[in-house]
Amino acid sequence: MSTGAVGLLLAGVALALAWPVPVLLARARWPMHAPARALLLWQAIGLAGGVSMIGALALIGRAVAPIHSLAAVVPAILLGCYLLAHLGATVVQVTRQRRRHLTLLQLLTAPHPTRARTRVIDEAAPVAYCIPRGAGSVTVLSQGLLDNLDPDELEAVIAHERAHVEQRHDILQLAFRAWRSALPGLPTAVLAETEVAAMVEMLADDQARREVRDEVVARAILRVGAADGSGETDSVGDDDRSGSSRNERGCGHQASCRGGRMSDRLRRLGAPAPGHE
Repeated sequence: MSTGAVGLLLAGVALALAWPVPVLLARARWPMHAPARALLLWQAIGLAGGVSMIGALALIGRAVAPIHSLAAVVPAILLGCYLLAHLGATVVQVTRQRRRHLTLLQLLTAPHPTRARTRVIDEAAPVAYCIPRGAGSVTVLSQGLLDNLDPDELEAVIAHERAHVEQRHDILQLAFRAWRSALPGLPTAVLAETEVAAMVEMLADDQARREVRDEVVARAILRVGAADGSGETDSVGDDDRSGSSRNERGCGHQASCRGGRMSDRLRRLGAPAPGHE
Protein backbone atom coordinates (compact mmCIF):
# COMPACT_ATOMS: atom_id res chain seq x y z
CA MET A 1 0.00 0.00 0.00
CA SER A 2 1.37 3.41 -0.96
CA THR A 3 2.18 6.18 1.50
CA GLY A 4 -0.68 8.27 0.19
CA ALA A 5 -3.16 5.41 0.57
CA VAL A 6 -2.09 4.81 4.16
CA GLY A 7 -2.42 8.52 4.83
CA LEU A 8 -5.96 8.55 3.43
CA LEU A 9 -6.80 5.50 5.51
CA LEU A 10 -5.56 7.26 8.64
CA ALA A 11 -7.56 10.33 7.65
CA GLY A 12 -10.66 8.15 7.47
CA VAL A 13 -9.91 6.73 10.92
CA ALA A 14 -9.43 10.24 12.30
CA LEU A 15 -12.73 11.36 10.78
CA ALA A 16 -14.56 8.37 12.24
CA LEU A 17 -13.08 8.98 15.69
CA ALA A 18 -13.91 12.67 15.51
CA TRP A 19 -17.60 12.27 14.72
CA PRO A 20 -19.62 9.05 14.41
CA VAL A 21 -17.76 6.90 16.95
CA PRO A 22 -18.06 9.36 19.89
CA VAL A 23 -21.69 10.08 19.04
CA LEU A 24 -22.55 6.37 18.98
CA LEU A 25 -20.71 5.78 22.26
CA ALA A 26 -22.50 8.69 23.92
CA ARG A 27 -25.85 7.26 22.84
CA ALA A 28 -25.08 3.75 24.07
CA ARG A 29 -26.58 2.54 27.35
CA TRP A 30 -23.87 0.07 28.39
CA PRO A 31 -21.37 2.74 29.66
CA MET A 32 -23.81 3.51 32.47
CA HIS A 33 -23.24 -0.02 33.77
CA ALA A 34 -19.49 -0.17 33.04
CA PRO A 35 -18.10 3.35 33.56
CA ALA A 36 -14.49 2.17 34.00
CA ARG A 37 -14.47 0.41 30.61
CA ALA A 38 -16.23 3.38 29.04
CA LEU A 39 -13.56 5.73 30.39
CA LEU A 40 -10.81 3.56 28.92
CA LEU A 41 -12.61 3.59 25.58
CA TRP A 42 -12.99 7.39 25.62
CA GLN A 43 -9.28 7.73 26.35
CA ALA A 44 -8.44 5.33 23.51
CA ILE A 45 -10.67 7.30 21.13
CA GLY A 46 -9.02 10.58 22.09
CA LEU A 47 -5.47 9.24 21.81
CA ALA A 48 -6.07 7.32 18.58
CA GLY A 49 -7.87 10.31 17.08
CA GLY A 50 -4.96 12.64 17.75
CA VAL A 51 -2.34 10.18 16.51
CA SER A 52 -4.30 9.37 13.36
CA MET A 53 -4.77 13.08 12.53
CA ILE A 54 -1.06 13.77 12.89
CA GLY A 55 -0.09 10.59 11.02
CA ALA A 56 -2.51 11.34 8.18
CA LEU A 57 -1.09 14.84 7.71
CA ALA A 58 2.47 13.52 7.70
CA LEU A 59 1.85 10.68 5.24
CA ILE A 60 -0.34 12.68 2.86
CA GLY A 61 2.28 15.45 2.90
CA ARG A 62 5.01 12.96 2.05
CA ALA A 63 2.90 11.56 -0.79
CA VAL A 64 2.13 15.01 -2.22
CA ALA A 65 5.69 16.34 -1.96
CA PRO A 66 8.07 13.35 -1.87
CA ILE A 67 11.05 15.45 -2.90
CA HIS A 68 10.63 17.89 0.00
CA SER A 69 10.04 15.25 2.66
CA LEU A 70 11.00 17.45 5.61
CA ALA A 71 8.79 20.35 4.58
CA ALA A 72 5.95 17.93 3.84
CA VAL A 73 5.67 16.86 7.49
CA VAL A 74 5.72 20.40 8.89
CA PRO A 75 1.87 20.59 9.11
CA ALA A 76 1.84 17.35 11.11
CA ILE A 77 4.55 18.65 13.44
CA LEU A 78 2.67 21.92 13.92
CA LEU A 79 -0.54 20.06 14.75
CA GLY A 80 1.26 17.88 17.30
CA CYS A 81 2.86 20.94 18.89
CA TYR A 82 -0.50 22.73 18.93
CA LEU A 83 -2.21 19.88 20.78
CA LEU A 84 0.66 19.47 23.25
CA ALA A 85 0.76 23.24 23.86
CA HIS A 86 -2.95 23.24 24.75
CA LEU A 87 -2.40 20.31 27.10
CA GLY A 88 0.46 22.14 28.81
CA ALA A 89 -1.52 25.38 29.01
CA THR A 90 -4.47 23.54 30.52
CA VAL A 91 -2.26 21.93 33.17
CA VAL A 92 -0.80 25.33 34.10
CA GLN A 93 -4.21 26.99 34.17
CA VAL A 94 -5.79 24.31 36.36
CA THR A 95 -2.80 24.29 38.73
CA ARG A 96 -3.03 28.06 39.21
CA GLN A 97 -6.79 27.96 39.70
CA ARG A 98 -6.50 25.28 42.36
CA ARG A 99 -3.77 27.20 44.17
CA ARG A 100 -5.90 30.36 44.24
CA HIS A 101 -8.95 28.37 45.29
CA LEU A 102 -7.07 26.74 48.18
CA THR A 103 -5.79 30.13 49.32
CA LEU A 104 -9.34 31.50 49.42
CA LEU A 105 -10.59 28.41 51.21
CA GLN A 106 -8.13 29.05 54.02
CA LEU A 107 -9.78 32.44 54.51
CA LEU A 108 -13.42 31.51 53.97
CA THR A 109 -13.71 28.08 55.58
CA ALA A 110 -12.93 26.36 58.87
CA PRO A 111 -11.26 22.97 59.33
CA HIS A 112 -13.57 20.08 60.05
CA PRO A 113 -13.24 19.14 63.73
CA THR A 114 -12.64 15.41 63.13
CA ARG A 115 -11.84 14.84 59.45
CA ALA A 116 -8.36 15.55 58.13
CA ARG A 117 -7.94 17.64 54.97
CA THR A 118 -11.60 18.66 55.14
CA ARG A 119 -12.88 22.24 55.27
CA VAL A 120 -16.36 23.45 56.22
CA ILE A 121 -17.96 26.38 54.44
CA ASP A 122 -20.71 28.44 56.04
CA GLU A 123 -23.36 27.73 53.42
CA ALA A 124 -26.94 26.65 54.11
CA ALA A 125 -27.33 24.57 50.95
CA PRO A 126 -25.91 21.02 50.84
CA VAL A 127 -22.62 21.38 48.95
CA ALA A 128 -19.62 19.08 48.63
CA TYR A 129 -16.62 19.11 46.33
CA CYS A 130 -12.93 18.36 46.32
CA ILE A 131 -9.77 20.17 45.30
CA PRO A 132 -7.41 17.41 44.11
CA ARG A 133 -3.69 18.01 44.66
CA GLY A 134 -2.28 14.60 45.50
CA ALA A 135 -1.29 14.50 49.16
CA GLY A 136 -2.54 18.09 49.54
CA SER A 137 -6.07 17.36 48.35
CA VAL A 138 -8.88 19.06 50.24
CA THR A 139 -12.55 18.14 50.57
CA VAL A 140 -15.02 20.97 51.11
CA LEU A 141 -18.34 20.38 52.85
CA SER A 142 -21.01 22.97 53.57
CA GLN A 143 -22.57 23.43 56.98
CA GLY A 144 -25.92 22.78 55.33
CA LEU A 145 -24.67 19.38 54.20
CA LEU A 146 -23.55 18.49 57.72
CA ASP A 147 -26.81 19.72 59.25
CA ASN A 148 -29.33 18.29 56.80
CA LEU A 149 -28.02 14.90 55.72
CA ASP A 150 -28.44 11.75 57.75
CA PRO A 151 -25.17 10.17 58.96
CA ASP A 152 -25.30 7.39 56.36
CA GLU A 153 -26.06 9.89 53.57
CA LEU A 154 -23.15 12.04 54.71
CA GLU A 155 -20.94 8.95 54.67
CA ALA A 156 -22.01 8.30 51.08
CA VAL A 157 -21.08 11.83 50.02
CA ILE A 158 -17.70 11.68 51.75
CA ALA A 159 -16.94 8.27 50.23
CA HIS A 160 -17.86 9.70 46.83
CA GLU A 161 -15.48 12.62 47.40
CA ARG A 162 -12.70 10.33 48.59
CA ALA A 163 -13.05 8.33 45.37
CA HIS A 164 -12.47 11.46 43.29
CA VAL A 165 -9.28 12.20 45.20
CA GLU A 166 -7.89 8.66 45.46
CA GLN A 167 -8.66 7.69 41.86
CA ARG A 168 -7.39 11.07 40.52
CA HIS A 169 -10.42 11.69 38.36
CA ASP A 170 -9.14 15.20 37.72
CA ILE A 171 -6.25 13.75 35.69
CA LEU A 172 -8.66 11.66 33.65
CA GLN A 173 -10.58 14.79 32.74
CA LEU A 174 -7.59 17.02 32.10
CA ALA A 175 -6.81 15.69 28.62
CA PHE A 176 -10.42 16.06 27.52
CA ARG A 177 -10.54 19.60 28.83
CA ALA A 178 -7.41 20.33 26.79
CA TRP A 179 -8.95 18.62 23.73
CA ARG A 180 -12.00 20.84 23.99
CA SER A 181 -9.80 23.92 24.38
CA ALA A 182 -7.70 22.97 21.34
CA LEU A 183 -10.67 22.10 19.12
CA PRO A 184 -13.55 24.32 20.31
CA GLY A 185 -15.37 24.02 16.99
CA LEU A 186 -15.52 20.22 17.21
CA PRO A 187 -18.84 19.21 18.80
CA THR A 188 -17.54 15.82 19.82
CA ALA A 189 -14.81 17.44 21.93
CA VAL A 190 -17.56 18.93 24.08
CA LEU A 191 -19.44 15.63 24.00
CA ALA A 192 -16.38 13.67 25.12
CA GLU A 193 -15.69 16.02 28.03
CA THR A 194 -19.32 15.77 29.12
CA GLU A 195 -19.43 11.98 28.95
CA VAL A 196 -16.11 11.53 30.74
CA ALA A 197 -17.35 13.84 33.52
CA ALA A 198 -20.48 11.71 33.86
CA MET A 199 -18.46 8.47 33.97
CA VAL A 200 -16.22 9.69 36.80
CA GLU A 201 -19.31 10.63 38.79
CA MET A 202 -20.60 7.09 38.33
CA LEU A 203 -17.24 5.64 39.35
CA ALA A 204 -17.36 7.72 42.52
CA ASP A 205 -20.92 6.51 43.14
CA ASP A 206 -19.63 2.94 42.84
CA GLN A 207 -17.05 3.63 45.54
CA ALA A 208 -19.75 5.07 47.80
CA ARG A 209 -22.03 2.08 47.28
CA ARG A 210 -19.27 -0.23 48.54
CA GLU A 211 -19.58 1.48 51.92
CA VAL A 212 -23.31 2.19 52.18
CA ARG A 213 -26.44 0.78 50.58
CA ASP A 214 -27.46 1.80 47.07
CA GLU A 215 -30.64 3.47 48.30
CA VAL A 216 -28.58 5.64 50.65
CA VAL A 217 -26.34 6.79 47.80
CA ALA A 218 -29.45 7.56 45.73
CA ARG A 219 -30.98 9.59 48.58
CA ALA A 220 -27.77 11.58 48.93
CA ILE A 221 -27.75 12.36 45.21
CA LEU A 222 -31.37 13.47 45.35
CA ARG A 223 -31.00 15.60 48.46
CA VAL A 224 -27.85 17.38 47.31
CA GLY A 225 -29.05 17.68 43.71
CA ALA A 226 -32.33 19.21 44.83
CA ALA A 227 -30.41 22.11 46.35
CA ASP A 228 -29.06 23.37 43.03
CA GLY A 229 -31.03 21.47 40.42
CA SER A 230 -27.90 19.78 39.13
CA GLY A 231 -28.31 16.25 40.33
CA GLU A 232 -24.65 16.10 41.25
CA THR A 233 -23.47 15.28 44.75
CA ASP A 234 -20.22 17.12 44.16
CA SER A 235 -17.64 18.24 41.70
CA VAL A 236 -13.90 18.24 41.35
CA GLY A 237 -12.93 21.84 41.92
CA ASP A 238 -10.91 23.02 38.93
CA ASP A 239 -12.46 26.40 38.29
CA ASP A 240 -11.30 29.63 39.85
CA ARG A 241 -14.05 29.91 42.42
CA SER A 242 -13.92 31.30 45.91
CA GLY A 243 -16.16 28.68 47.42
CA SER A 244 -17.95 31.44 49.36
CA SER A 245 -21.37 30.43 48.10
CA ARG A 246 -23.15 27.69 46.25
CA ASN A 247 -22.72 29.64 43.02
CA GLU A 248 -19.00 30.08 43.67
CA ARG A 249 -17.98 26.53 44.41
CA GLY A 250 -15.32 24.95 42.24
CA CYS A 251 -17.02 22.88 39.61
CA GLY A 252 -14.86 20.75 37.40
CA HIS A 253 -17.84 18.79 36.04
CA GLN A 254 -20.13 21.57 34.94
CA ALA A 255 -20.90 19.85 31.67
CA SER A 256 -22.19 16.80 33.51
CA CYS A 257 -24.22 18.85 35.98
CA ARG A 258 -26.98 19.35 33.46
CA GLY A 259 -29.37 17.26 31.43
CA GLY A 260 -30.21 13.65 32.15
CA ARG A 261 -27.11 12.51 34.04
CA MET A 262 -28.91 12.56 37.38
CA SER A 263 -31.48 10.16 35.95
CA ASP A 264 -28.72 7.84 34.74
CA ARG A 265 -27.01 7.84 38.11
CA LEU A 266 -30.23 7.10 39.96
CA ARG A 267 -31.31 4.44 37.48
CA ARG A 268 -28.13 2.43 37.94
CA LEU A 269 -28.73 2.57 41.69
CA GLY A 270 -32.22 1.18 41.25
CA ALA A 271 -33.92 4.44 42.21
CA PRO A 272 -36.55 6.32 40.16
CA ALA A 273 -35.60 9.66 38.66
CA PRO A 274 -37.38 12.75 40.02
CA GLY A 275 -40.89 12.99 38.58
CA HIS A 276 -40.96 9.27 37.75
CA GLU A 277 -41.73 7.78 41.12
